[in-house]
Amino acid sequence: MMDILLQEDSIISPLGFSTSENIKAIKAGISGLQFHENSRFEKGGYYAGIIDKTWLADNFSKIGDPTKFTKLEQMMLLATHSVLNNNQLDLSETALIISSTKGNIDLLDNPQNFSKDRASLNSLAKIIQAFFGFKLQPIIVSNACISGGLAVAIAKRFIQAGKFNNALVVAGDRVSDFVVSGFQSFQALSAKPCRPFSINRDGISLGEGAAAILVSNMKREGDNISLIGDASANDANHISGPSRTGEGLYKSIQQALKEAKLSSSEIEYVSAHGTATLFNDEMEAVAFNRAGLAHVPLNSFKAYYGHTLGASALIETILTKHSLLNNELYPSLNFEELGVSKALNIIQKIKNKELQTALKTASGFGGCNLAMILKKSFNG
Repeated sequence: MMDILLQEDSIISPLGFSTSENIKAIKAGISGLQFHENSRFEKGGYYAGIIDKTWLADNFSKIGDPTKFTKLEQMMLLATHSVLNNNQLDLSETALIISSTKGNIDLLDNPQNFSKDRASLNSLAKIIQAFFGFKLQPIIVSNACISGGLAVAIAKRFIQAGKFNNALVVAGDRVSDFVVSGFQSFQALSAKPCRPFSINRDGISLGEGAAAILVSNMKREGDNISLIGDASANDANHISGPSRTGEGLYKSIQQALKEAKLSSSEIEYVSAHGTATLFNDEMEAVAFNRAGLAHVPLNSFKAYYGHTLGASALIETILTKHSLLNNELYPSLNFEELGVSKALNIIQKIKNKELQTALKTASGFGGCNLAMILKKSFNG
């Protein structure tokens, strides 16, 4: 089967406006989560990772007029520009795959100077297409919190099917009153910065971010990271609650391992979804134990960023890729004491370790689950 490579990437978040700035912050133990006062919500506000508007506009002004684009559009355009700026791609043949759960939904409540039509994901995709001049019709992936990772998997499948050689995957989501209200109604917001897999975890922190990555069948000299297996499975357990047996996640891991022709004993690192809700983290612990991954070093990046919804799985896939390239395991920030019923090997300190293979997982509302297996190889 054709190798599918994860190449140039970019992350736009409160931790920085490039992947290297984000990794530097993670290695320093810095979190983007802060308390944001808002009288519309319980306790007078909430913890979230929110990008400063002025900082964003100052950076965006180098490539465009920030008054003509929404905050989300600026984030996603900046991420895309960073990847394109470092690659000579023929945009008449390069696919554009857009991932978001909510897009510009905040415009329905407060349109500012923009048309409400801009709230549609189709409009968001068209704006990114037109800004850079992509010729192919954009593909939109919106499947709850697995969206960003699923978009990468879809790029892989299209390339292997011979539809194109290169695909630019771009993901983004914002923290809006609409999103915060929804999670508050579920009583799923943490009173403190989130603590994935910890005994005192009490819910999620939200976050906003954007990311972009070039998915290609073109090898480069040096170390390459390939996506060698992926699978998604829906357990249809509940509209918002995860399966108590981890069935969908377990099945997706098994199918991804089968495609990769690997056993669970060959996985050296797991980048989990790890939202810090009671039920999600417990579900993941059950699924990882069923899959024979209890001993494998594992982390969650949610305490650095908050849950960035449709962007989260892409941001975390990029970080997983760089863990392999750098031979580094990054700690699961805010972890205290294991608080799930099954054993897990939570990474508590940054470690240097020779790495070849990693598993990235994500799960979302509606019972969707995703597993992707990344492998490092050297092209001399």
